[in-house]
Amino acid sequence: MLKLTDEQVAEYFKRSYTAVDGLWFMKVEEKYGFDTALDIDDEVWKVMAKIQARKLKFMGGPTGGLYGLHECLTTKLTLDGFTFEAELSDDTNSLRITLSECPWHNVMIKSEREHLSGKVGTRICTSEYKVWGAEFGDHITFELGDQICQGHQCCNLIFRA
Repeated sequence: MLKLTDEQVAEYFKRSYTAVDGLWFMKVEEKYGFDTALDIDDEVWKVMAKIQARKLKFMGGPTGGLYGLHECLTTKLTLDGFTFEAELSDDTNSLRITLSECPWHNVMIKSEREHLSGKVGTRICTSEYKVWGAEFGDHITFELGDQICQGHQCCNLIFRA
């Protein structure tokens, strides 16, 4: 058996996670078309967002409100390889996350599917981050601002309580 470092193990699982997401999408797309694949992908990411948020809360994160969302979502974004800045307002009524690099968009470029990135990103990010917000409070709303996959320099994720 190979002796792998923790970093190698993490990279192995991260690569597998990314690859399986893209592979299943492309196989569903081949059989049922792009729109159906995107519909199914949207439903999968809604569930995945719940799983991820609940797991991070269980692992010791704060359990509610924008402070809890800030702590857990920035952990998730770091683990997923995003480059970002996060700003929680002093009154903790708003959270703004500015993504300057998106690994999912980079995968789309690498796989020569950049022309689809905006359609996928808009749909999946809207659904995924709405679920993340709801997991930390029914009163938390989400707004997707500028997006890298739509030709902007960064993505803006805005949560309000």
